[in-house]
Amino acid sequence: MAGSFHERAVEVVRSIPAGRVATYGLVAALAGNPRAARQVIRVLHSSSRKERLPWHRVVNREGRISLRPGHGYEMQKELLICEGITFDTNDRIDLSRFLWHPR
Repeated sequence: MAGSFHERAVEVVRSIPAGRVATYGLVAALAGNPRAARQVIRVLHSSSRKERLPWHRVVNREGRISLRPGHGYEMQKELLICEGITFDTNDRIDLSRFLWHPR
């Protein structure tokens, strides 16, 4: 995968299929820098709309939505639920079931 980290991260996020999630760290690793999870957050913030990325499919390493209530949390959760992703009583996604495993 050629290009800048930003470009590679965009391609990784674009590859996450409906009904699956990836963690910020997984996206960073697949884009070539496993220590750049925070950079993935910046990529999503700056490019999700203009690149039409499935930003909602990226969650933290605990399987939780990182956005705060009232700041996108509800929208992300609803988009994931619409794709068949379920949450436990602690609002956590079962990563053993829903984590994307690219080939």
